[in-house]
Amino acid sequence: MTPAIAPDIAVARSHTAKRLSILDAAARVFCREGFAGANIDLIAAEAGVSRQTVYNHHGDKENLLVAVVREITERINAGVFETLATFPDKPIDLEAELVEFAVRLNQNCMCNRDGKFLRKLLQTEGERYPELFAGWREHGPAKTWAALAARFARLALSGWLDLDDPDVAARQFLALVNADLQMALIFGDTVSEEQLRTAASNAVRCFLRAYGKPRPV
Repeated sequence: MTPAIAPDIAVARSHTAKRLSILDAAARVFCREGFAGANIDLIAAEAGVSRQTVYNHHGDKENLLVAVVREITERINAGVFETLATFPDKPIDLEAELVEFAVRLNQNCMCNRDGKFLRKLLQTEGERYPELFAGWREHGPAKTWAALAARFARLALSGWLDLDDPDVAARQFLALVNADLQMALIFGDTVSEEQLRTAASNAVRCFLRAYGKPRPV
């Protein structure tokens, strides 16, 4: 027999599921209609809940957009740090292993559903409502840059890279990894495995030309 779930646990699960449903629906509506064109009624209908339920969870539309950005940022960060755990700290073939890492980073964090949502929101609303994205600026890219910089610093200490500033190197690496994909990502195209691998190879080759150290034969 399936064990009974305590009422308070069931209520908590239901509350969490409803909250996530509202946030996902809000993300879709904000991306489709823009912040100005979106309204609570549209979001409630998309989520399959009442208008009052949306207000009870998040209050007004501004708070809802902040909550959407925060939730997506947290999910992307989880993917980033899971991927960072596969960074080649003790490489045998640094170029090949960095290419594979770059492919995973784009697949897991940049080109997935959450990455597409966040990129669309930033492109359409970031300039008009910068205050609503303050949390993303603080808890999104800054955390990724710092964590990646620490890993590049370790590679430099072990003689693989020649770095003056690991933070700059981390930002440049991420910019290079996305460089060949920007046009496709801006227009919402589906990026193929071949495109991911080509972009990663080009990025890593350029990065190592700037920072790589010749290995002793």
